[in-house]
Amino acid sequence: MVVGRRESREDGGPVIAVLSRRRLLIGGTGVIGAASIASKHQRLISQANAEDGRAETIESHGLSAFGDLAYPPDFPHFRYVNPSTPKGGAFSQVGPDRLYNQNFLTFNSLNTFILKGDAAQGMELTFASLMVRSGDEPDAMYGLAAEKVRRSADGLTYQFFIRAGAKFHDGSPLTAQDVAFSLNILKEKGHPLISQSLRDFVGAKADDDARVTVSFAPKRGRDVPLFVAGLPIFSRAYYTARPFDESTLDIPLGSGPYKVGRFEPGRYMEYQRVKDWWGADLPVARGQNNFDTLRFEYYRDRDVGFEGFSAQSYLFREEFTSRFWATRYDFPAVKDGRVQRDEIPDDTPSGAQGWFINTRRRKFADPRVREALNNAFDFEWTNKTIMYGSYKRTVSVFQNSEMMAHGTPGPEEAALLEPFRAQLPAEVFGEPYTPPVSDGSGEDRALLRKGAALLGEAGCPIQNGKRVLADGQPFTLEFLIDEPSFQPHHMPLIRNLKALGIDATLRIVDPVQYRARRDDFDFDITIDRFSFSSTPGDSLRSFFSSQAAALKGSNNLAGIADPAVDALIESIIAAESRAALVTACRALDRVIRSGRYWIPNWYKASHWIAYWDVFGRPPAQPRYFRAIPETWWYDSDKGAKIRLRG
Repeated sequence: MVVGRRESREDGGPVIAVLSRRRLLIGGTGVIGAASIASKHQRLISQANAEDGRAETIESHGLSAFGDLAYPPDFPHFRYVNPSTPKGGAFSQVGPDRLYNQNFLTFNSLNTFILKGDAAQGMELTFASLMVRSGDEPDAMYGLAAEKVRRSADGLTYQFFIRAGAKFHDGSPLTAQDVAFSLNILKEKGHPLISQSLRDFVGAKADDDARVTVSFAPKRGRDVPLFVAGLPIFSRAYYTARPFDESTLDIPLGSGPYKVGRFEPGRYMEYQRVKDWWGADLPVARGQNNFDTLRFEYYRDRDVGFEGFSAQSYLFREEFTSRFWATRYDFPAVKDGRVQRDEIPDDTPSGAQGWFINTRRRKFADPRVREALNNAFDFEWTNKTIMYGSYKRTVSVFQNSEMMAHGTPGPEEAALLEPFRAQLPAEVFGEPYTPPVSDGSGEDRALLRKGAALLGEAGCPIQNGKRVLADGQPFTLEFLIDEPSFQPHHMPLIRNLKALGIDATLRIVDPVQYRARRDDFDFDITIDRFSFSSTPGDSLRSFFSSQAAALKGSNNLAGIADPAVDALIESIIAAESRAALVTACRALDRVIRSGRYWIPNWYKASHWIAYWDVFGRPPAQPRYFRAIPETWWYDSDKGAKIRLRG
C-alpha cells in the first residue's frame, strides 16, 4: 500500500498514503501473544468449517498481507491512543499529505477520488471504509464498517459482513449495496491511481444488505484486498441522481467521523466532527477523532505560510524547510513557551524525493545523459549552504528501510535478476549505484568533467560553446515547479548544467497548471516525493510499471518502461513471506537505480513539528503513523493559559 504523497522536504520543500521494518510495540511479548491468539482464532474457524463439511474459509476480525494480526478479536483500542481523551476544540494546519487529485496549494473541488479537478485535502475524513489501518503494525487492518471478513482458502473471494448501525450522515443505513456500488464505480471511473490498483479486483456483489462478496483475479496482488478494504464507501442513492466523475464543490454524502463544514476555495477547508458518529466507540476509533473542528489552511508561499503560523492563524505546523527550522523559530511565542517545538522519529521508509527525468522525451533516452545530470548536482554544497546540514542523501526508492539494496546481490536476489542479465547493466550484479559525493565546492570540476564525457559518449557534443543533441538541435531542458521556495535549490544545479553546455531553465507555474502538466507528463524534469508502506505490492505498478508509463495521471513520472522492472514488481506482489518480499524489493531497487531515472534529493528520518501549546498527546507514538491529529486532543487547561484568536 502507498503511504501517500508527502510535502516535499526542502527543503525550500509533500506520497499515498503514506513504512518498513517490523517492530514490537510497548509490551513486546504481549504483541506476540496477541498475534498468536488472533492466528489461533482464524485456525479454529477454518477447522470448524472443515468439520461442518463446508468449503474451507478463514474468518477474521482483520486482514494483513501475511496473515499476522497483533490484536485479538476483542481488543478494546489501539495501544497508542488514550481511550479517555476529551472531545472538543480545534486543530488547524497546513496539510502535509495529499491523496489522488488533492493539491497542496489550492482547491476547486470536493471530489478527491477522480482525476478531474484539484480537490481539498482531508476529504477522505468524511467517508468510512470497510477496515482501517493499525498504526503499530506494518499493514494490518481491522474492522470499521465491516465487523468481520470471511475469505476463501485460495484468497480469491472475500465476504465482508457489514456492521449493524453503520450509516451515512443523513441517517440512511450503510449497506452492502453501497459497498458494492463504491468498489465497482471506483474501478470504472475512479482516479487512475485507484483504477490501476484495482486491476486484480474483479467485482463486488451484495449478497444481501449485510454481506458483500468481493472477487479477485488469480495471482492477484497480495495487497489488493487491503487496498479494497480501505477504500471509501459512497451512498449509492446519492449518486443515483449525480455523476460520480464530476469535479464539483457540492458536499458529498459521507459516513465518516467528520463532515464538510465551512470552506473557501483556495484559502481554507474545515471539517466538523460528527458528534453522534456510529463508529466512535469501536476499537479502531476509540481515542481518535477528538477535535470538533479540523481546518486546513492554504498558502501559495511558504514564507507567508510561516508568518501565518507565528501569527496564530493556524495551530500546528510540520516544518519542511530547514532554513525556517534553523532561523525563524525565535518569535516571542517560542521564547515564552506558548509555541513548542519537537523532533519526533520517523522510522518508516523515507521513499524517494528527487528530480524525476521524463524519459518519454528523446533527449533523455540515453542513461548516460541522465547520469551526467546526476553529476551536475552538488548535494554536499546544497545541504551545507542552503539546508544547514540537516539532511542525508537519498540513494534508493526504498530509502530508510530494509528494502534498500546494498552490497552485491545475494543468491536469492541474483536468481531474480539472472533471467534479465543480457538486458541489464553489469552494475546490477555488483554494488548498487550511489550518486557521487562531491568536494562540496558547488562546482566539482572532476564530476563535471565526468558529466561532459558521458554526454559526449551519448552523442551530445559541444558546438560553438553549446551542447547539442544527436540531431544537432540545442540541448535545452526545463525544470517545472509550482512554488518559489524550491528556487534556491535549482539554481546551483542549473549553473552546473550550463557549465556542461546545457541551456537549463526553471519555470514556476500556478498549482492548477502544474498538476495538469504533471498528469499529462508535459515536463522535462520535475521534483516530487513519494513513499511506500513496509509491505509494498500492487501499488508499485503505478510508480514503475510499463503500463503506468502510458497512463495519464500515474506516478510513473520518469516513464520507466522496462520488462525487468515489470517482472520484479510481479515477484514482489507474489512474495509469500516478508523475507521474500524484501529480497524482491532489493532486486527492484538495483534495477531502478541502474537506470538513472532521477536525480535523488535528500531525506531526514524524523519529523520537525511546532505547535501552539494547547494540545494533549498520548505518551506512545505508533511505529508506522505520525498519528497527528488523529490521536491528539484539545487540552482546555492549556488553552485557558494561551489566548487563542477567535
